Amino acid sequence: MTLHLGRFGVWLGPAFDDGTRRELVVEAEALDYGTAWLGMGKSSVADLESVSRILDATSTITVATGIVNMWTNDATTLARSYRRIADRHADRFLLGVGVGHREAVDVYRRPYEKMVEYLDQLDSGGVPEDRRVLAALGPRALKLAADRTAGAHPYLVVPDHTRQAREIMGPGPLLAPEHKAVVDTDDTVARALGREVVANPYLQLRNYVNNLLRLGYTEDDVADGGSDRLIDALALHGTPATVAAGLTAHLDAGADHVAVQVLAPPGEDPMPGYRALAAVLN
Repeated sequence: MTLHLGRFGVWLGPAFDDGTRRELVVEAEALDYGTAWLGMGKSSVADLESVSRILDATSTITVATGIVNMWTNDATTLARSYRRIADRHADRFLLGVGVGHREAVDVYRRPYEKMVEYLDQLDSGGVPEDRRVLAALGPRALKLAADRTAGAHPYLVVPDHTRQAREIMGPGPLLAPEHKAVVDTDDTVARALGREVVANPYLQLRNYVNNLLRLGYTEDDVADGGSDRLIDALALHGTPATVAAGLTAHLDAGADHVAVQVLAPPGEDPMPGYRALAAVLN
């Protein structure tokens, strides 16, 4: 049974309460987005109850976790929750897992070994390899994602990373990067919103900073809230057509699917941006 992610999906962070996020996914389904990625943060979410409610409220869209944190969620409990959901929605649920970043948890140590151990536990718990993806940025994690899961869900990346990731992973595994977007033609306003989201916390986290440096960005680019060049690359902005072209660049670079995170000012609805993009993406 094959999961259908579509070419584009919506990425919705944990700042939305469960009810709001469920409503957003219902509308995303109506707009023909293929997948709803649910950012889970570092919280304990192994029961996957919020995922169950969203799947029950929809009928065609695939739902993926992006991601369940390995340090704060017991693998045995998570596997049991996966099996419960799979009994009802096996053709629409993708379990995304990852180690997050060392600044978020006190117990962070030997992250690669943690990923291997956790995937072993998911194997024992009955979670099929083709129903899980791994958050991966660096070459070693990307290779592990290709070998032990359906593929990789890289976060805060640009098409150059996607091109390199595809070379590392080979042609078969799923590659589904996340990319941020501001549907606004005012450079000052859009860039300020993008910088607010990117600079704190991501430019304070070594795994993301190191990845950006590997891609050719400089220490100056990642300092002081990020250069305009960096912010414009990580948080696309402009007309719907301009943003769509930037997102499609990931597909041209080898991605199978792009998880679009539309940014809106705090407290505002991101759906106008998703509606505008749907008209040119789907």
